[in-house]
Amino acid sequence: MSAIRALRQVAGPSSRMLAARGSAHTFARAALPAFRTSVAAPASRAFSVSARRFGEGATDVTLSQKLTEELQYEKEAASSAEPDFLKNFKEQGVWKVEDVAGNDEVTLARKFGNETIRLMFSIADIQAQEEAEFEELEEGEETSEDQPTHSYPIRCSFAITKDSVPGALTIDAMCQDGSFVTDNISFYADAQVGTELTAEADWKRRGLFIGPQFDTLDVSVQEEFEKFLQERGINDALAVFIPEYSEYKEQKEYVSWLQNVKKFVEA
Repeated sequence: MSAIRALRQVAGPSSRMLAARGSAHTFARAALPAFRTSVAAPASRAFSVSARRFGEGATDVTLSQKLTEELQYEKEAASSAEPDFLKNFKEQGVWKVEDVAGNDEVTLARKFGNETIRLMFSIADIQAQEEAEFEELEEGEETSEDQPTHSYPIRCSFAITKDSVPGALTIDAMCQDGSFVTDNISFYADAQVGTELTAEADWKRRGLFIGPQFDTLDVSVQEEFEKFLQERGINDALAVFIPEYSEYKEQKEYVSWLQNVKKFVEA
């Protein structure tokens, strides 16, 4: 859910609330006895014709209308052109964005010497955080104007492999407020075990030592690891890009969801 959509839900009744009110009103009218059949008959015929347009459900037409309104609003609120932050990121030519439509995970990949570095993050984190913030607003809590725009945390996973040697170095981190906070760094002798997103690889990882918590390492070791990551482009600039792209990706997926659901309901 985009920030614009969240604000619209706070500012006024949602389309789902309006639809519920409309349905209740329609039910109340239907429950009244039809004293003038000559007036009620045309309305009944019009309703039955509309209902047959979209499957068998009596609510299909109303739902389609609400989906159309929401889709129109989202398209007007968001530009179809590629945003400047994404253009600038691509022009740097450091990271390649691997984004599959319909998936909630995004991968950034790059080469660094004989190393291949892959970063994965999910827009599911931004959705969960926005829902939690919206619930707080509904309970009466106000947000501060000084609060950072991208204050929600996004979990990230880095995998570093080398062409010349086996194994993989993986880093679990949290991206928040324009920086990365490293959780732990693991080493896997088998690169496939450390990097593949399969049930078999996940099962094998469960029985392996994943390394100590990063903040329990000697301070000097932590500092050198941070320099190691900075040199490979895992820096504050990347930590700013990830939440921006997460919002952009989430908005695209929501518009696509509206289109697909609307098309299915109207079939």
